[in-house]
Amino acid sequence: MPNKPTHPCLSIEIALSPAFHDLDPMDIVWHGNYPKYLEIARCALLSQFNYDYPQMKASGYAWPIVDMRLKYVKPARFEQKLIVRAEITEWESRLKINYLIKDAVSGQKINQAHTIQVAVDMNTGEMQYVCPAILWERLGVEEPQ
Repeated sequence: MPNKPTHPCLSIEIALSPAFHDLDPMDIVWHGNYPKYLEIARCALLSQFNYDYPQMKASGYAWPIVDMRLKYVKPARFEQKLIVRAEITEWESRLKINYLIKDAVSGQKINQAHTIQVAVDMNTGEMQYVCPAILWERLGVEEPQ
């Protein structure tokens, strides 16, 4: 059964605005740039737990993304004020983060997504089927007994 966040600090909202180089010939944000926006939010989220990528590496684990799903609802445009919300929704056997990108002014949904990452022991290259204790500790949640 997936874990459910028990406190609001398992989420973050960041503000960003698409740059000119993010646009396609139709003058909207090219679909391939949305993962970059997710990455910015994911790093901000993990940083608040002092477990961004440098700390992951130092703990002996790589956390590759094994699944990413995006649903494009409306196009984002040059310099549009956006809010990207990232929320950790599972952390027992994998790290699942849900995202919502919305217009900062109207609140209209632009994109909805999720990523799934798994812990890989950097010494052996083996995927871990249970998230390591360091993740639980950094998130401030108790491991199941």
